[in-house]
Amino acid sequence: MEGATLLGLNSLINICVSLLCIVVSWWVLMGVRIEAVIRPKRTAQAKALMIILSIVLGHNLATFLIDYLSWSRMISQLFT
Repeated sequence: MEGATLLGLNSLINICVSLLCIVVSWWVLMGVRIEAVIRPKRTAQAKALMIILSIVLGHNLATFLIDYLSWSRMISQLFT
């Protein structure tokens, strides 16, 4: 593959992994009752907090997975 095509494919994979990790984080946080910690009648703020936490946790998870994938590709180059 050419360099530009490989870069574009790598970027697309990174975007998909990031979005998938954010969705997984949202799904996990749906099991946590954040509303119990926040004052009554502040459900909009609780949902906003859930969205922010999902993005932060999902981004961190995606960064780890993308780095791990990159490092595992580098190890294969060690033996060639």
